[in-house]
Amino acid sequence: MFGKVIRLDNNEVTIENLSRKAISSLMNCHIVFEDEARKIVGEIIYIDEAIVKVLLVGEIVDNFFVSGIIKKPSGISSIRIITMPELELIFGKNELSKDNLLLGKSAVYNNLNISVPLNSFFANHSAIIGNTGSGKSCGIARILQNLFLVNPVKPINAHVILFDAYGEYINAFNELNNNGLKCVNYTTKMPREGERQLSFPAYFLDVDDLAILLQVQSGDQIPVLAKALKLVTIFKSEDPMMKEYKNDIIANCLLDILTSGRSSSHIRDQIIAVLSHYNTETLNLDAIIHQPGYDRTLRQCLLIDEQGKMNAIFEVVKFLQQFENVNLEKVNVIKNFAYTLDDLYYALEFALISEGSINNDEAYKQNNILKTRLQSIINGEEKEIFEYSIYRSKEEFIKDMFRDTQLVNVNLSYLDDRFAKVMTKLYSKLLFNYTTSLEPRGQFSVNIILEEAHRYVQNDNDINVIGYNIFDRITKEGRKYGTLLTFITQRPSELSTTALSQCANYIVFRVFHPEDLNIVRSMSTNVAGETLEQIKALNPGTAFCFGTGFKIPTLVMFGLPNPLPESTSLKINDLWY
Repeated sequence: MFGKVIRLDNNEVTIENLSRKAISSLMNCHIVFEDEARKIVGEIIYIDEAIVKVLLVGEIVDNFFVSGIIKKPSGISSIRIITMPELELIFGKNELSKDNLLLGKSAVYNNLNISVPLNSFFANHSAIIGNTGSGKSCGIARILQNLFLVNPVKPINAHVILFDAYGEYINAFNELNNNGLKCVNYTTKMPREGERQLSFPAYFLDVDDLAILLQVQSGDQIPVLAKALKLVTIFKSEDPMMKEYKNDIIANCLLDILTSGRSSSHIRDQIIAVLSHYNTETLNLDAIIHQPGYDRTLRQCLLIDEQGKMNAIFEVVKFLQQFENVNLEKVNVIKNFAYTLDDLYYALEFALISEGSINNDEAYKQNNILKTRLQSIINGEEKEIFEYSIYRSKEEFIKDMFRDTQLVNVNLSYLDDRFAKVMTKLYSKLLFNYTTSLEPRGQFSVNIILEEAHRYVQNDNDINVIGYNIFDRITKEGRKYGTLLTFITQRPSELSTTALSQCANYIVFRVFHPEDLNIVRSMSTNVAGETLEQIKALNPGTAFCFGTGFKIPTLVMFGLPNPLPESTSLKINDLWY
């Protein structure tokens, strides 16, 4: 059928079509240019009655397939259809093992399984892209079911966490629990049996976490949050030394108020307001101030005479100065106890006062919004996520989450997009920090899968506030430590460009939008334009796969998962009639 080589153009070869027929079934099939010991492989990308165009994709050397071409086929090469053993060198063996993962069936060759090396796929960041209804949810469900249920060797030490934007995977992985593995479902509400309450202890929140939680827009607000975290451990601790620190902190705050230059009545009201909420056994409104001849309470010393003066201000200052003996910056508190968002609010409110915000209208307005946002969380349903009464270290918390568990599904459907974005960042940062702390590195791996990733992985303001975007950092640094990300998205153009560019594998279902198609084109520079055009016409469940896990770009038909995720289209003919 194949005649002589007519033309060589870069990696494209034009050959004569001896059959004089445009055989559609040959499209995307592979042929071999064989010349002595060399076997060059090409993919048919165009065929008509006169010619066949072939894209050169690699070479078979010593029974191994190598991507890329160094030398072009010669004019005397014999040309033939590729054989099944040769196809297996490209697409993987049909039999399964712990070293390869079944994806699905070839969309070109009947009964040919497409598998991918496990290390190449799950030890790298990946992106799964496609319009709604193209098969993304079924695709990832099938991949995970293949990993845990189809492979003959069970990955008992796998740690996969799936952030489920719509709560559609609640039943998709139940079968794991009947096969010596375990899947646990977490949610922010408890409407269905078998789900657990999602938790993130408030005492895990560091200054960057608080900035994310409270949507900080300026780096100027970070010092207030840092001070609040320092204060909450001092205020909450039962250590006797901490009580001394608390006295010192309150005293310094009151001294700042006394020297603020405000009117006596304003100073009195502020001091009373502070001591009504923040006090100790020795420093409170009823504390006794000793004076020659008589004693008075601190409250009495705040009285103002007819001339509007606070006559005992000197005695008050002297009383407060006796508590000044601690440099807060040098205080090192061991955080081995639990505290709540209410405790954080208490500390944040005092931090705003002690930072002088109350005497600076502009600073007070800027920082007070932090208190307002924290209060709205405390008053809302989200507060329950941060309620964790017993103390656990971060290491213990993570180990508890994955104890005898290979797959964790987190249902985010009851959270609005803003708060769901916060939770994905907090958990991803927690897991990343844990894996980077381990020595030797790489002893604990976790794969984070983000459904509807364009909602969370964005070019947002984090880098201007805390200096980094956690998803960008993980995609750049996480692979070597064992924190891997998989993005599932229908709008890659809305995804963080840095995070998307760091992905090594891409599974692309049907895509229509021109901007999204351009993103796919930019990621697949070694793929023929004719092949990319097929993406707009792919059937649901069929995807174009390329990257480090695939020796050549490959069309894969993913089988339907069993059970299905709750993501199928509505049946209007049943609903309406």
